[in-house]
Amino acid sequence: MYGVSTKVEVSEIVPNQKIVMQWSDPPTTVVWIFTEMPGGATFLEVRNFGFAGSGDEQVKQAIDTTGGFSLVLAGAKAWLEQGLTLGLIGDRHPKGIPAE
Repeated sequence: MYGVSTKVEVSEIVPNQKIVMQWSDPPTTVVWIFTEMPGGATFLEVRNFGFAGSGDEQVKQAIDTTGGFSLVLAGAKAWLEQGLTLGLIGDRHPKGIPAE
């Protein structure tokens, strides 16, 4: 969509429980933990760690990835539960608006 890509390397998959991957440059680790909830629902927890740089740079990276994961997961939830395509990423970064 924006000409952005990164290498992703999956290091562990536990079906219906966990996915562990490394991504980005410099690489960070992302752990996706799936927990079965009552009524057939699934709770998803995303942990992203291993950021590089100064303390301030690490905080910025953590905030940026939290926002990114939140948008993507909100869009996935709307699509899975309601069949809606929200376009959250496009709305978050519209053409003509300079990046921070």
